[in-house]
Amino acid sequence: RVMDAVESGRALCVPGNHDDKLFRALSGKPVSVSHGLQESLDQIAALPDEAREAFTARYLTFYDRLVSHLWLDGGALVVAHAGLTDDLIGRASGRVREFALYGLTTGERTPEGLPVRLDWAEDYRGKAAVVYGHTPVGEARWKNNTLDIDTGCVFGGRLTALRWPERELVSVEARATYAESPLPPPGGGVSEERAHGGQDEKLLRLSDYLKRGAVETRLMGRVTVAEGNAAAALEVLSRFAASPRWLLYLPPTMSPVETSKAEGFLERPEEAFAYFAKKGVAEVVCQEKHMGSRAVVLVCRTPEIARAKFGASPGERGIIVTRTGRPFFDDPAWTNALLDDTTSALETSGLWDELSTDWVLLDAELLPWNAKAQGLLREQYAPTGAAGDASLAALSSVLKLAKERGVSGLDEVSTRTEERHEALGKYRDAYRRYCWHVASLADVKLAPFHLLAAEGQTFFDKGHDWHLGTLARLAEANPARFIATPSLRVSTGDPESVAAGVSWWEARTNAGGEGMVVKPLDFLPPGGCQPAVKVRGKEYLRIIYGPEYDRPENLMRLRNRGLGGKRALASREFALGIEGLERFTRGDSLGRVHECVFATLALESEPIDPRL
Repeated sequence: RVMDAVESGRALCVPGNHDDKLFRALSGKPVSVSHGLQESLDQIAALPDEAREAFTARYLTFYDRLVSHLWLDGGALVVAHAGLTDDLIGRASGRVREFALYGLTTGERTPEGLPVRLDWAEDYRGKAAVVYGHTPVGEARWKNNTLDIDTGCVFGGRLTALRWPERELVSVEARATYAESPLPPPGGGVSEERAHGGQDEKLLRLSDYLKRGAVETRLMGRVTVAEGNAAAALEVLSRFAASPRWLLYLPPTMSPVETSKAEGFLERPEEAFAYFAKKGVAEVVCQEKHMGSRAVVLVCRTPEIARAKFGASPGERGIIVTRTGRPFFDDPAWTNALLDDTTSALETSGLWDELSTDWVLLDAELLPWNAKAQGLLREQYAPTGAAGDASLAALSSVLKLAKERGVSGLDEVSTRTEERHEALGKYRDAYRRYCWHVASLADVKLAPFHLLAAEGQTFFDKGHDWHLGTLARLAEANPARFIATPSLRVSTGDPESVAAGVSWWEARTNAGGEGMVVKPLDFLPPGGCQPAVKVRGKEYLRIIYGPEYDRPENLMRLRNRGLGGKRALASREFALGIEGLERFTRGDSLGRVHECVFATLALESEPIDPRL
């Protein structure tokens, strides 16, 4: 009905979050099936094949063409599913669309499992009237020139419309209660504990993050954050990241090894061993570099401990976040299942008791890479490979025809085209090698390599071999879920040991592996030394620098890359991570801990004008 009305010109439409979820489900993306989605999917699945395919194609096209919000009546009226702030009206971006679909949330969940929403309308001062829904209310309400007209029809309330420009409200009673509301009836109020998550004394002040700042660290002294970088980090953390009470640590960036002088190579392990030898590091650990996504796992032994220690909502036992502090999975069920497996493996391995703790923080890789990078694969790598393959195949065909017709002088361009096509094939093989089908959580693996912190303690006094050996016990406890990270210890001053390290790297990269990370044996490196450097394989680097990066003229340019800025950044972020965890385990306030996390993300962020 809606599509007919819109396509005939009788109606206008904006997308909602449930429409978006149906779109993703019909596009083949994994989604959490809830709030009536299963019924819709069942109805579509019940259609005859031809009708089902036609409807699906029509819906995907229809939804894809919907704009995030409507700006009507000469700019006097804005319509968006969940609302829109004045600075976003009339703009088109991922940020605008996300706000229009979901509004503002804290990243937390209520005891009923619903997002804790921020009342953006409280601060709205725009000239355009904004009409929205998404958040059910007992009565349609005007506030600061905004109107929420979601009066809970699905929960047996009313369906409400606005007549414009009269500003007249019209409501009809729901015919039935289509779903039971997880919330108490309107007007029931919100308890203080619910409003503040039981963390009243740990609330953060926004003003602390709106200016240039500096964080004092034990390892590097004062680390400064520019105002523009702080503004960019605040945007990410306040809109997308997990609740600050869960964010104890964000991983630092990592510098690549110095450029190799070996023909045809950009990176090789010889330079890594030489670098650490020059810095006075006698023993290093070579750690296989998994092709996954960085994941920080905070898990508690029981939900009760999570609530007491971190102010978690009922049923939560921890969180899994990306390197930018965002929840790793969109589906909380996946997070909970993976945390349950981690808890069980810690129990089976005896580590809970051995470490005398009821919570741990792990640094890990979550595999496969495409579990988090589906968009990158679909929108960057695969289109590049497909477009290149199509164009080069077409060019080869034209050149062949031209030769058959007697056109001369084409040998050089034909050879060059074949070389480019071959390089493109290697590029496609490179990114395909690191992906496997992810249909369910059973296809996801976790490879932990740092045991960062536990109750009252950090583990920075332990060598990397201790971390890897300790966490390998999780793989022994549950090999279906956890992967032990292969490693090799190398003496930087021993030629035979160095040669063994080079051979170890070659064997893995020749077999299609990404490469390795080389770290000092001690977790905390000596002053002026990198905490780790990465040495990536020749074929993997095609994903980073392009299919033809290894042509002599391209390698010549890449060998001039400067590492100074990257290495300074890696050292500062490493120092901030250590500082934040040491503060937390000694009982510092949330603000003191979170400023280290905030600064780490700010250093990674592109600066923006703080006046914007």
